Amino acid sequence: MKTILLTGFEPFGGESINPSWEVARALDGEQIGDARVVARCLPCVFGAALSSLKQSLREHPPALVLALGQAGGRSDLSLERVAINIDDARIADNAGRQPIDEPVVEGAAAAYFSTLPIKAMMAGLREAGFPAGISQTAGTFVCNHVFYGLQHFLRGGPVRSGFMHIPLLPEQAAHLPGQASMALKTMVDGVRLALALAMRVDVDVRQSGGSIS
Repeated sequence: MKTILLTGFEPFGGESINPSWEVARALDGEQIGDARVVARCLPCVFGAALSSLKQSLREHPPALVLALGQAGGRSDLSLERVAINIDDARIADNAGRQPIDEPVVEGAAAAYFSTLPIKAMMAGLREAGFPAGISQTAGTFVCNHVFYGLQHFLRGGPVRSGFMHIPLLPEQAAHLPGQASMALKTMVDGVRLALALAMRVDVDVRQSGGSIS
């Protein structure tokens, strides 16, 4: 059976929970089409996250990889289009590191695009009633760090991969007036559908869409 590698992050920034890992572990072991989901939790630490990711890729050779990350302020399932070769941290990671204007991979490409059929995934999610969109920036914190590292590791190969940002959970947003959130079940169901779409769509659709957020 094929493997879908699905990653999330440990909590960071003083939080006690991270929805990206809650979603990933909820789907761990599920069969989607002819593939089984293997979920792994990455440390929210520059460098260490890529080491953990690389180990997971070696131990569970995937047919497809989707990395998930938390994005406060977003209200939809945000499929990221591009990862950039820069670490520029507004806050320290969980090891106290705060790189400023440093490359993710020295001497490598300036950017990599997602190799997932992100437009088809967005269209399928919206058709099923899930709020979804295309994002043109994964930021410059550990999420982008992992997204860039993932695309760099798999460049030129047959394995398709990419990154999705998801909103906060309601319990996280409860103490943040006006902050968007999404129920865990909704995110789990949405990511499950996104993976199914990614596995069965060979050629992405052409349609306009996306935002700067």
